[in-house]
Amino acid sequence: MRESEWNGFRRIDFVFEGMEAILVFPKKANGRGSWMLKTEYFGAFPALELAMLERGWHLAYVQNVTRWCLERDLDIKKRFAEFLHAEYGLSQKCVPVGMSCGGLIAAKLAAKYPACIAALYLDAPVLNLLSCPAGIGKAGSEMLPEFIAATGMDLSALICWREHPIDQMHLLLQAGIPIMLVYGDSDDVVPYCENGALLEKYYRDNGGAITAIGKPGCGHHPHGLEDNAPIIAFMEQYG
Repeated sequence: MRESEWNGFRRIDFVFEGMEAILVFPKKANGRGSWMLKTEYFGAFPALELAMLERGWHLAYVQNVTRWCLERDLDIKKRFAEFLHAEYGLSQKCVPVGMSCGGLIAAKLAAKYPACIAALYLDAPVLNLLSCPAGIGKAGSEMLPEFIAATGMDLSALICWREHPIDQMHLLLQAGIPIMLVYGDSDDVVPYCENGALLEKYYRDNGGAITAIGKPGCGHHPHGLEDNAPIIAFMEQYG
């Protein structure tokens, strides 16, 4: 285990089931064991995470085999959540912070292991792999070779696949998982109309708890909001 400092907060790095793991501690915990699970891209666009650490939340991360979400990655995250609860007294339920491909992982994790999830914060999430990385629509397909190499699934298999996050939205709804959804309306990497918009419509049509905030003229980056107050309020309400 290695100890260091991350943006003024105590950080420990260790190995969990063969994967690099990180836990960042607040200066004073909020007493509820609240924690965020950054599902991919640790350290990217950290403004929200820093704000929540200031509010007494912990921040955790465990490395993925691939950002394209293998079942193994989901299973490790479930056991990682159990470990953090047993070892550090964190809540049994976390709020995943899922940005881009991290949103793919967060949504799939919530569908498979809803007992680990208090709520979801999804930011420009990949929810339809035919859109990204396949590029069958408005997005490009530059990432498709990486996806094929990482998953062993070619385009034909992906077209026939029925386990995209948009195929599992009913599982999130059945589990009563609230969702905060942030997106750029000019995103051409993960187009909202082919990804997040499908989740927003499904939740609204079926009485799910969802807040969707669009950023006019914004592309895929940056993640987060200029003023993260709505996301902070959401996290505090459910976490």
